Amino acid sequence: MNDQNKGFQKEEAPKTVQGAQGSTSAWKRLLAKKWVFPATYVAAAAIILTLMWVYQDAGTKTVSQEDLGIKVSSEDVGTDNPNAPKDGAVAVNAQAETMQWPVKDRSLVEVGIPFYDTNATNEVKQAAMIQYGDQLTPHTAIDLKAKDGAAFDVLAALSGKVTAVENNPVVGNLVEITHSNGLISVYQSLADVKVTKGAEVKKGDVIAKAGRNDFEKEDGVHLHFEVRQVSDNAAVNPETLLNAKQ
Repeated sequence: MNDQNKGFQKEEAPKTVQGAQGSTSAWKRLLAKKWVFPATYVAAAAIILTLMWVYQDAGTKTVSQEDLGIKVSSEDVGTDNPNAPKDGAVAVNAQAETMQWPVKDRSLVEVGIPFYDTNATNEVKQAAMIQYGDQLTPHTAIDLKAKDGAAFDVLAALSGKVTAVENNPVVGNLVEITHSNGLISVYQSLADVKVTKGAEVKKGDVIAKAGRNDFEKEDGVHLHFEVRQVSDNAAVNPETLLNAKQ
């Protein structure tokens, strides 16, 4: 058995060497061909150029609305498409919210004290001056009061965040709402305040009722409605901003 195994090993070893030598000889014959190196060079150059093109294309490709899946086509608006926005509305094209009168029914209230406008007539300017003690102060708001003198609900003129709720001894209960359009609406002379600081309110939400204050006590039950700019706290005539359709 041992002699046979040894003989078997002696016969196999030369075959392995010969196979390796045969493979090496085949490569040498292949590399000896004149067309091998040019073909290899061309193939390598093609691969490099392809990789460069893919890299450049990936770096410059613009992500489209289709890629993100947010484009709304004319077909998407149809009622047969389950992915169409409700009521055919597209949020991106939604119009900016307009300011409404801070009351439910504009026809039931009147302006008691107007806004002091430097470009107004002397008569209007005089009506827009508030006397508190021995001092005259320009009125930087409009005072709204019911025609029958009764209390009424006070509404948020615009959607926003309640940034102040105070009880001031002079101007009474106060609510301040900051809006996303750079404006602040201020409501004074309030009763039964229904919102708290930090709350988010929608346009038309009831925030309080009209009440009384010491600063404009001759005006009786009323709402002092004021609008200011966030940037410089400058007062704006509310009547230039209020929605005329309300």
